[in-house]
Amino acid sequence: MSCLTSPSAALRCDQINSRSDERAGQTIHSHKTCEYNSRMRWPDLPPLNTLLPFEATVRHASMTAAAQELHVTHGAVSRQVQNLERSLGISLFERQTRALRPTPQARQLAAVVRDALDQIDAAARQISHRTPAGPLTLSCEPTLLMRWLIPRLPDLAVNVPDVAVHLSAGGGPVFFERDDIDLAIRRDDFPFPEEATSRTRLFAERIGPVCRPELAARLTGAGVSQVALLHTDTRPQAWDDWRRITGMKAEPASQQTLEHFYLTLQAAAAGVGVAIAPYAVARDDLERGQLVAPFGFVPDGTSYHLLSRQSPEQDGRVRRLTAWLRAKTSQLENDS
Repeated sequence: MSCLTSPSAALRCDQINSRSDERAGQTIHSHKTCEYNSRMRWPDLPPLNTLLPFEATVRHASMTAAAQELHVTHGAVSRQVQNLERSLGISLFERQTRALRPTPQARQLAAVVRDALDQIDAAARQISHRTPAGPLTLSCEPTLLMRWLIPRLPDLAVNVPDVAVHLSAGGGPVFFERDDIDLAIRRDDFPFPEEATSRTRLFAERIGPVCRPELAARLTGAGVSQVALLHTDTRPQAWDDWRRITGMKAEPASQQTLEHFYLTLQAAAAGVGVAIAPYAVARDDLERGQLVAPFGFVPDGTSYHLLSRQSPEQDGRVRRLTAWLRAKTSQLENDS
């Protein structure tokens, strides 16, 4: 009588519960144990010790990088991946000369494994009452990082002294796993990643022309004319957006384009011309009187958000940093 319901169940029975009958030269299975295995809640579950090496290999698309992360040898990772492939009966990677490409099935399984590991990690942290240690890596768009966030780090150190933050300049799409970041501050002008488990709106983007006070005296109420306009490569349509929103004119005597907003703002502060700038990155220069905003600021329809790989409920460091950022950015919302 056979008690095997699947190849995986057969493998477990053969490996664990077989003995040789020397007289008959046959393999006899223990019916009681096989019956137990056939009724397992997870009869198709692959070997659990293969899942960590597999997930890391898919994430890095490299067994070498996976081995380095797990502090084991390349051969150990390779053997576990092969064991998983044998257990499932399929190939999970396209092996090329100098590349390892996960198959669609591998990516599907890796995503499920990653979610399960995240849940196990969160549950273990919750029941053990361990506080996550180490710094949080926060990615932020370069100009906002330089001109708004960094000047406020002393306040963070005073009010949230138990949270260490490693800052990384970056813009555009967010890749938490690839870039090894925990949180990111981004403007919502592109789709946010699915792996962001938490999304907190921080402030609305408001834009307007800024320049030296003496240059503002030459501007008229109808708009910006007869002065140099300063553009930014990272947001080349900014002046057009301002014209469209306000209906005002911008007829320059000349134009100049710089790579980033912080360079454009530096040029405006030096009197080179008039820059279009977000309020958040110009705020401190406005308070110091180095720049003025002769036409004020208008919302452009976008907002900045804090994206997090871990939800604030799962990580106290994320919760405290999120609360601090919301408190500081609320000032930007309240400024007229």
